[in-house]
Amino acid sequence: MEAARAPSLSSPLGRISISNEAVAHIVGRVAAEAYGVVGMAARNPRERLLTRDRLRQGITVGGNAEEGVTIELSVVVEYGLNLAEVASTLRNRVLYEVERLTGLPVAEVEVRIQDVKRSTA
Repeated sequence: MEAARAPSLSSPLGRISISNEAVAHIVGRVAAEAYGVVGMAARNPRERLLTRDRLRQGITVGGNAEEGVTIELSVVVEYGLNLAEVASTLRNRVLYEVERLTGLPVAEVEVRIQDVKRSTA
């Protein structure tokens, strides 16, 4: 059922479907490499238990190829950094990388900062 709602691109040779899970995995990798992000945050305790892949935890992907993909991600940011700047940079990187890697238009990227923590490094 989820595959039927997956964003897809048309070409002369056929249709390419990209699952929401694949997009979420890309978003998770971008967030893991982003400056100031120390982790992903589950939106609720049930998600923490049900999500096996830590890279997809706290990420919701929706929308479609015509209107654009919508992405929500919840992150934990390093204490002492400008939260607005970290969120803005992350939003721009996610938008760029998802469009570059999938070819799908991105309608919206919403970054939620769930917590701040000191870096363990």
